[in-house]
This record gives sequence, C-alpha cells and structure tokens, in this order.
Amino acid sequence: MAAQFGRRLRRGATSGAIVAAAVAALAASQGPGAIPPPTDNLSGDTAIGAGDATAPHGGGGTGGSATGDSPYYTDLPPLNPPKVPGVAPTAPQVPIVTGPAAAGIPATVLAAYQRAEAAIRASDPSCNLPWQLLAGIGKVESGQASGGRVDGNGTTLTPILGPALDGNGFALIQDTDDGAFDGDTTHDRALGPMQFIPSTWAVWGQDANGDGKKDPQNVYDAAQAAGMYLCAGGRNLAIKADLDKAILSYNRSTEYLTTVLNWFEYYGRGAHTVPDGTGQLPVDRSDRPAPGRPSVPVSPSSPASPSPRPSQDRPSPKPTDPATTPPSKPAEPTKPPTADPSRPDVGTPVEVPPTLRVARLKAGTATLTAVTGSTFAQAASVTAVDASGRPVAGVSVRFVLPATTDARFPAGATTVTVTSDARGVAEAPALRAGEKAASFTIRATVPGRSSLPAAELKATVEVRKADALTRVGDTALTAETGARYADVTVESRLAGALAPGVTVTAVITDSATSDAQSADGPSFGKDAAGNPIRTKVLKTDAQGRLVVAGLVAGQKAGDYVLLLTAPGGGTAKVALKVTAPATTPPATPDPTEEPTTDPAPTSSTSPSTSPSTSPSAAASPTASASPSA
Repeated sequence: MAAQFGRRLRRGATSGAIVAAAVAALAASQGPGAIPPPTDNLSGDTAIGAGDATAPHGGGGTGGSATGDSPYYTDLPPLNPPKVPGVAPTAPQVPIVTGPAAAGIPATVLAAYQRAEAAIRASDPSCNLPWQLLAGIGKVESGQASGGRVDGNGTTLTPILGPALDGNGFALIQDTDDGAFDGDTTHDRALGPMQFIPSTWAVWGQDANGDGKKDPQNVYDAAQAAGMYLCAGGRNLAIKADLDKAILSYNRSTEYLTTVLNWFEYYGRGAHTVPDGTGQLPVDRSDRPAPGRPSVPVSPSSPASPSPRPSQDRPSPKPTDPATTPPSKPAEPTKPPTADPSRPDVGTPVEVPPTLRVARLKAGTATLTAVTGSTFAQAASVTAVDASGRPVAGVSVRFVLPATTDARFPAGATTVTVTSDARGVAEAPALRAGEKAASFTIRATVPGRSSLPAAELKATVEVRKADALTRVGDTALTAETGARYADVTVESRLAGALAPGVTVTAVITDSATSDAQSADGPSFGKDAAGNPIRTKVLKTDAQGRLVVAGLVAGQKAGDYVLLLTAPGGGTAKVALKVTAPATTPPATPDPTEEPTTDPAPTSSTSPSTSPSTSPSAAASPTASASPSA
C-alpha cells in the first residue's frame, strides 16, 4: 500500500533531463565535494571488490518493494542548494561543519555509501549507481541512520525499526523471520538504516564489511544491499526511466519518488561530512501528518504562542479576585522561545563529540611480552586525552596488528575497535601469541581522524625455554652399521617445572666435547636427495617430553653423541655406539665325507684323454712322409 502524505511537497519533482544528466555526471566524477571512499580495512570492512557483492539469483527489486511501503520521512531539502564545501578544519576542538546542516552526512554513513558505490561499480559498472542516490534514500528512510548514531564498525547504536506492517495505514505483511531480525513474531517491520523488510533482506542482504554477518542494522551491509537492489534487472540509473523504476521498487509511491529525487539532486550539488551522531534529524513522516505543526514544543503550563516581546510591554490587568486568580509568573513569559531540538538551527553550536575532542593517544606503559602459543599477560591499551591533557571518554579506538606477526586478538582478528572508558583508557582484548617469535608494533588510531598520529605499542613474542633436558631411562644405545636404534625419550624443564612446547635441536656429533655435526655417524634417515640427515628440530609435547625416533647407525663403527639443546640453556648428551657386523669364519670340511672329484681338472687333464695329444699321434713319420705317397 502506498504511503500517504499529510502535507504538500514544497518542490516539484526534478525534471527527467536534469536528473539523468546528474546521474551520468556523478557516475563519472563521484559528484562534487565527494570524499574518496576508504581503500583499506577501515572499520573492519574488506577491500573494495573483495566483499560480498554478488546479486542473488531470481530477481527482486522488480516486484513488491524493499521496504514493504513502510512510512518514511517527508522533510525536503532547503530551496537554496549547498555550496561545495572547502577544506574542513582539522583542529580537534572545532566540529567538522563546512556547509548547511541539511547537506551534512555523518562520516561513517557517508563512507558506507561511497564504498557501496565503488563496490558496485566494480561488479556492475553498467548500473552507474551514484552514492548520492543512496544518500537520498538513506535520508528519507532513516535520517542517515538517525543522524549517524553508529559505532566505529557502522552498526547502529540502537536498532532502527519501522512500525509493525499490520495493514493499518501500511501494507499487511505477516511475520517471515520468526522475529529474528525485528523481534516481532506477528508482523514484519522495516529494518536498519535502509529499512529493508526481513523477507527482502533474506534475499538481498550483504556482508560488505567482511565480519561474517549480513546485518541490516550495519550501514555498510545495508548500503551495499540497497545499491544492488536498485541495480537489479540490468537497470542503468543514468537513464531516467530506470532511475524512477529503481526508486519506486524501494517504495511504491510517486511522492516518495519525488522526495528521494529532491535529496538526490541536493546532495549532488554538494555535501560534507559531519561527526557521527550529529547529523540533522528529520521531523515529518508520511504516517504522521502534521499540518500547522508549531515551531516550538507546547506544554500545558505555557501559552501555545508565546509573545516574542517582554511581558512588561503588555502588562496583565490587575487581578480583582486574589482568591481565584493565581499569582503571575513574569519569569516564564520573558523567556525567549527555545529551538526545536529535533531541527537545530544551522548556526546553533554543535557539541564537539569525543572523536573530535581527542588530541592525542598516549600509549600504555605495560610490557607486552609472551612466549609462543600463549596469551599476553598484559593488554595493549592507550589513553585518549584532549589538548589540555584531560582524559576523553567515549572515543572509538582501533587496534591493528601488522601482517608480520601471527599473533591474534580473539576469534583470530587482526583488528579490533574499543571505546575509551571514563578514565580515557581504551584497552584491547587479550592478545594471543602465535608460533612466530619476533617483535612487532601494534598501532592504535581513531577512526575518522586520519590526521591524528597513531599510538604505537611494542610487543614481543619469545620462544619457549627450558633450562634442563634429561633423558628418560639409561639403556645403552648400540646398533650395528645400518641398523636402527631404540627410541630416545627426553624431558624438558624450566625452573623445575615441565616445559611444554619447547623447540629442541638434535645434532649427531663425533664426541661429547664437540657440537659440530658428524660426517660419518648415525642419522635421522635420508633427505630427498639421498643424503643422511644428522640435524633435526623437535618440540616437546604438552607434558614437556619429546621422543627421538628413527635413529639409524651409519656405516662407520665407533662412538658418537646425540646432542640435544634448547633455548634457555637446557642440554642433554646421549651416547651412541655403532658396531661392525660380526664376521662368519669359513666352514671346516667333515672328515667322514667322501672326497669329491673336481669336474674341471677331470675334463682337462684326464689320463684317458692324454694319448690323443701324444707326439706320435700328432706327428707320425708314416703319416707325414710315406714312400708310397
């Protein structure tokens, strides 16, 4: 059901030619006054193009509406367009305000819109989605996440929920999520900064900040989902017809379309950042028509329209009945009318939020040291102070680990954001060392304050140590050449206590007085090239023990030593003996056995064959020279 307005719009819809041209220009230039979106892991979000930016299968955004035609804010931008802002002041005592309040967008919310534009430009460049369109919808749907009331990761401080869609003035949508998102098990409600209903979020929800969750209350997730929803069906938002269809797919109301287009055009002419939580809040909503709404709150004890002139200029008549006429209170009529807190005047001073008041982050003095695989005994911490050195509470502080370490915060995180307490202290959660022993630097920064120097905290991961290594058992280790030794068990201790996880180096040496690797002694087997391995690195188990297995005797008999050393001074020497294989003596003939005739001499020197080679047979005088021949 289309939402109903209670008042006429102050401006007509922007002409199709102007809007289409604006979209095309913004798609090419990102619009005037745009702040480049972050390209690092700011706010825990993933790099552009690396997050969840895949359109769901099956449509959506082309039938029904994203919000279930929930109510929305109908405030319109000022008639005078904002000027393109100049350079924002950087002094922490000065709020970042460089233009009309209506043109201000909270810093984190603006970053989410711009990141969504960049991510969708990478995945669907033909859509030509400008971030100013997301800003226009965000303004109309939630007043830019309730004026930017989000934490450092972009999640709303309190859930933003629309009214129950029970058919009374809006669409009738029965519960589709068992209350998982909106807490309502009877009807659905629109959710978060971009006001998705649960059934639409179930299809289009995104994880744009890489935290493993698709959260409709997170402005990064919601902005990217909204952008993809608007681009559904191959729309090109540089074409007026597609732009109108996209906005109407969000809420099927022509007046909604006009309101969004007005804000879209307004932001396209210039926008600037304001601190989170200080954005201008809208007042008029489509389900709360307020014609003739007074400019100031009216209370029963004060006149509906207080006179701007002092009461002495218009004295009250003298009372005639003291018993029935209450005494006058001249102090109240002389009070000037107070400003509507929901619509602060542009010139009204804005309280500087903690993020801007902080002038320095002081690194904590705790010694950050741990052994591999253990939790640091001390926590990384900083103190947020202002220019006078006083602590500042409520400051979001981000702690970032470098890529050179495998130490991690809980859940394997390399980045965490915490808030400073009443003492100005922001303390990171427990840090656990990895297996890499080295020093590294933790950087602490204030999100949104890139000009504020980071605080650096040094941390060191040391190897586990043992000051004593002892062999368990004393059986002599002897093996013939090429044979295998029995396993060797060694126990490690530090200050008398078992030392688990200690790295122990085992080397085969030629003697107890040498620590050089032997060239001929036993080995731990062979490498891929067939060369003996005589040095090996081992680690003690949870009970502080290790087993040296697979020792093989070499080919040279002799005495050798297995030398074991550990960080911390622990040493053990185990004697190894290599023996030559036993030799077998030749067998003695048995005198009772019959002598055997060697066949070779028999065939070559047999007496019976000798006549065949006699001189007379070989050269007979008769055969060689017979008279009759």
